[in-house]
Amino acid sequence: MHTLHPRPLICLLTLVLVGCASAPKKPTPHTQPQATGHEAKKECPHHKKKAQMTGHYKHGGGHHHFKGAEQWAKHFDSKERDAWQKPDAVIAAMALTPAMRVADIGAGTGYFAVRIARAVPRGEVLAVDIEPDMIRYLGERAKKEGLKNLKPVLAGADDPKIQGKVQRVVIVNTAHHIADRAAYFGKVKAALDQGGQIHIVEFKMGDIPVGPPEAMRICANKLDGELRGSGLARVRLDVQTLPHQYIAVYEAAP
Repeated sequence: MHTLHPRPLICLLTLVLVGCASAPKKPTPHTQPQATGHEAKKECPHHKKKAQMTGHYKHGGGHHHFKGAEQWAKHFDSKERDAWQKPDAVIAAMALTPAMRVADIGAGTGYFAVRIARAVPRGEVLAVDIEPDMIRYLGERAKKEGLKNLKPVLAGADDPKIQGKVQRVVIVNTAHHIADRAAYFGKVKAALDQGGQIHIVEFKMGDIPVGPPEAMRICANKLDGELRGSGLARVRLDVQTLPHQYIAVYEAAP
């Protein structure tokens, strides 16, 4: 996950700092806030700013190895995170149906994966991560919580290793960790079923109390340009639902 240093896509979903915000508010799938052209441009400021290392990003350019999943779970699955990550709102925006097959890339300790598994009781959730200890933890958590439809998948830094077709892909706090996004998302697109969608949640630019330093983030317009190279087209950009992140939704380009 990053311009891939030693362990790039590690636990992508979870590299975040606990902050605070108002309680989650569930939007309906058909009334998602849309970014205007002006709002979208604000996501890609041209100014350069010295990066301030915050949260779990406290060492020079490299990244933590996410061993000791039980300890990381205390941060990744905290109630404090719920306040600003608003998982219910993110999942509501995905417009899931009970039998859908979903890939959560960068599943970490299962913050989103277990919630999605409960939302698709007749479907399946592929909880994808590159850290073996997270995969172990996910398997044990799925068994403990009785989620037979949650399947941990050990991926590579440059390949999500999604077997079969999926109707939804969710990637939270992860895309900025991928070195060659055009090539990587080409593989994600290949696993996307007809009419399927990719929901990418990334940190906004500017001063925010959570997430990586600004120099490590990816703005919505840059992401959009790179994913066009994967044959994907953005169909929605929501900059309002989450206080510190945007949600960009992609489908296979016609």
